[in-house]
Amino acid sequence: MATLKVPPSVPSPAEDAEQLHKAFAGWGTNEHLIISILAHRNASQRKLIRQVYAETYGEDLLKALDKELSSDFEKTILLWTLEPAERNAYLANEATRKFTSSNWVLMEIACTRSSLELFATRQVYHAQYKKSLEEDVAYHTTGDFRKLLVPLVSSFRYEGPEVNMMLAKSEAKILHEKISEKAYSDEEVIRILTTRSKAQLSATLNHYNDHFGNAINKDLKADPNDDFLKLLRATTKCLTRPEKYFEKLLRLSINKMGTDERALIRVVTTRAEVDMERIKEEYQRRNTVPLERAIAGDTSGDYEKMLLALIGHGDA
Repeated sequence: MATLKVPPSVPSPAEDAEQLHKAFAGWGTNEHLIISILAHRNASQRKLIRQVYAETYGEDLLKALDKELSSDFEKTILLWTLEPAERNAYLANEATRKFTSSNWVLMEIACTRSSLELFATRQVYHAQYKKSLEEDVAYHTTGDFRKLLVPLVSSFRYEGPEVNMMLAKSEAKILHEKISEKAYSDEEVIRILTTRSKAQLSATLNHYNDHFGNAINKDLKADPNDDFLKLLRATTKCLTRPEKYFEKLLRLSINKMGTDERALIRVVTTRAEVDMERIKEEYQRRNTVPLERAIAGDTSGDYEKMLLALIGHGDA
């Protein structure tokens, strides 16, 4: 489901580090060489390259890249080169300090990472920023958003496939009752969404749809302009059908008056090694245009080449 293309024969981390160092030498940076290496190495390989680069040249590869590159291409390369947990922690910290889309980014990280990935993110956040992710989320959010987001980022869900159908039926009934009463932030709604495994939640929401005649997200559209309801709908989508959430995020980021580069870069760099193939299929189905064509029509230069390489349209 990943779109990252790694060549069958990968040079050693020392060779890659040497080539990257050469790319920075001389009068002009060799962007093509940087893309040909970093866009075709997985997370563990990129980690080793960074380690060897620091040991060999006495400088963090990220700092070297930061000095040589600029604009959206630089943002994409830097975010991609980070380790996944490091990247998540960076994005979460950035979200807590911004007013626009911050709740969505925090929810996205909490709901689309595995329990172990989210736990690793909290560990890195703790070490990097000298406070806990939960602490920052609680401080920077209020009201119903805080009630939902703090337990979401704190969760450690069971990851297995087992499902309790009796529980699914009873909790679907609870969700329907609370939503009918417009008690959207009721503690039972929050408890179910923030603690149950994704398999269990899928069973619960399927039963909700079958038994009550509407998908839960349709019932959560009672007030289309309510920001908390929008976040609740996105939460259920991220937990059960993340490819649908990311397809919509990409569609909106590309089709805006002026591309939302921040969202586009975030989705491509965080999903290329996870489920980008599925997201691309969903994008094609929903828009009748391949994602690579949409990106190529909205970006240019090395930035475009890097994004296309990460979604599987570049030679490995």
